[in-house]
Amino acid sequence: MLHIKHLSVNVAEKQILNNINFEFNSGEIYAIMGPNGSGKSTLAYSIMGHSGYVINKDSSIQLNGEELVEMEAHERSEKGIFLSFQSPLSLAGVKVNQLLQIALHGKKDALTIYKEVQTYSKELKIKEELLSRSLNEGASGGEKKKLEVLQSAILDKEVLIFDEVDTGVDIDALKTISEFIVKHKQNKIIILITHYNRILRYLRPNKVLVIAKGELKKVGDYTLAEEIEKNGYDGLINN
Repeated sequence: MLHIKHLSVNVAEKQILNNINFEFNSGEIYAIMGPNGSGKSTLAYSIMGHSGYVINKDSSIQLNGEELVEMEAHERSEKGIFLSFQSPLSLAGVKVNQLLQIALHGKKDALTIYKEVQTYSKELKIKEELLSRSLNEGASGGEKKKLEVLQSAILDKEVLIFDEVDTGVDIDALKTISEFIVKHKQNKIIILITHYNRILRYLRPNKVLVIAKGELKKVGDYTLAEEIEKNGYDGLINN
């Protein structure tokens, strides 16, 4: 369980999040939605431990009862947290297999990683040629997002945070990514930050969280995303 209590966060002396409280449970999918600049990505970076985000001394981020607030990002990763890149960059001279071997040194051998890459890449419909290139080299937006999801599966963290994994993704890739996430959600906490309902039609999240002006304004099931798509945020935020 990931438990956030009284989470308030400042960036460059400006308060972005104000007293966020929520529990995320294993085996469930959560969608975080809200207007631009509402604090969605700030929440993700704060959970991950980005050094530019100053967490209030009264705030708590606990994973299975263990406090994470004082931990660095790499320590939180070791404890079981993964955060995808919103805009994945290319990494010249390093293939995805090589990157994963470095990340998982001492935890999985090279042959196991290779087999998992082959298996998951087929499920995600990633072209073999992309695996033989430098990471993300010549890849489309959708292919980059698939490679992020591939890495998350092989790194096998307990908390998987996907920041706009649906941005720049066509409908076929969107369906493939969604089916993969649902298939592999067992014993995982899946947190998806998104602006759109289209991926949620496939994922059917257990909870949709609406953040606006740095506060958690509303929590509902997947039908809340449909309401937002139809009516926007104004009614939810101002009521």
